[in-house]
Amino acid sequence: MKLFMQSLGCSKNQVDSEMLLGVLKENITLVETPAEAELMLLNTCAFIEPARKEAIDTIFELVQIKQETGAKLVVCGCLPQRYKKEIENLIPEVDRFVSIDEYSNLGSIINQVMKSSYPYQKKFDPLQKICSTPNYMRYIKIAEGCMNRCAFCAIPLIRGNLRSRTIENIVEEVKQEILKGAYEINLVAQDTTKYGFDLYHRHALVDLLKELIQLEGDFKIRLLYLYPELVTDDLIQLIKECPKLMKYFDIPIQHSEDKVLKAMLRRSNKRLIVDLLHKIRKEIPTATLRTTLMVGFPYEEEADVDSMIEFIKEIRFDHMGAFTFSLEENTPACKYPNEISEETKQRRYERLMKVQENIALQLKRDKIGTVIKDAFIIGYDEDNYLYVARSEEFAPDEIDGCIYVAAKKELSLGQRIDVKILDADAYTLTGEEVIYEA
Repeated sequence: MKLFMQSLGCSKNQVDSEMLLGVLKENITLVETPAEAELMLLNTCAFIEPARKEAIDTIFELVQIKQETGAKLVVCGCLPQRYKKEIENLIPEVDRFVSIDEYSNLGSIINQVMKSSYPYQKKFDPLQKICSTPNYMRYIKIAEGCMNRCAFCAIPLIRGNLRSRTIENIVEEVKQEILKGAYEINLVAQDTTKYGFDLYHRHALVDLLKELIQLEGDFKIRLLYLYPELVTDDLIQLIKECPKLMKYFDIPIQHSEDKVLKAMLRRSNKRLIVDLLHKIRKEIPTATLRTTLMVGFPYEEEADVDSMIEFIKEIRFDHMGAFTFSLEENTPACKYPNEISEETKQRRYERLMKVQENIALQLKRDKIGTVIKDAFIIGYDEDNYLYVARSEEFAPDEIDGCIYVAAKKELSLGQRIDVKILDADAYTLTGEEVIYEA
């Protein structure tokens, strides 16, 4: 059966898509375009309104192709998990909506849709997935769900409470991927720092990392989605001391001001956040700091945005994303007064990002003349005749940016090189491969 798979949303959703393919892998041939497919499988995101709009728009695009080719269309993921009855009525052209709770029955569902009887895998299993990333890079989801109840967030309503995988199971998956040639291992979860609390009754991320770094092979581990109040001294020291752990701290803080953080039901406060970030910079001067901030949350005033701008000027994040508050039904924020206009939210967002762009530009220009070690090739820009690379300081989600590299000889995907930086803008570095004489 010819299958076209499309995954929307975050890297955690991408891992789900890889496991869905793993369920079906015995009897499918993956095709690159939906027009070639007998079955189109779409994995959706429904975290915020723009994600839901993207999902609905994509469904209608695939419905149009279905009408032209006669292929079947199955839509799964967060959108049907949260709104299955509504979208079944809204878009009857979809052959089947599959909620996350139904993933273990995906094989039989597909057989029903396709009127077939293939012996599909019974388990929705991270050890059986078909990876969609290049061989040199993998996402490893270490837990599902979330124990936090941030006032703005619908993730617990969609994904449920924290459910960690065992250390042994994760180690086995990472070992498999290293043997296949993976160099960059990205550990993801809704809250990576909460890992293991449900299984081991303690925060077990450091325990997991100590097991992973014992594995043989040429690889490095990146941590994504760390909550600030759980970034412990032990974790910082382990990252500092271990060459296999990337000096990269992705800590989404959402806001800097205590009044807003309290309304968000976040467990951190400004003093904790500032002290933590300064501690990381003191202990690991080369560390990359990334965060996410939100503007327009209820009770936020212009003075809070002013203070947040001063905060980011003080911290000087290497990478910072921001987004405007989107009211999600059944979240605690629904009980708050939502009086901030979309126009005001957008203006505050633009203020924040303009300041961050200047900070990022300064930080990037500071790298001109330096040599970045172990950058790995991820593509080729045919328009500019330059290779595209990432290094430890750039995560693989296209948010952080990249490095453009001039080279005198042909390079291959995943190949690691040293790059001398010659130019920079706010989001990219440009340089040339360093050639060492024998």
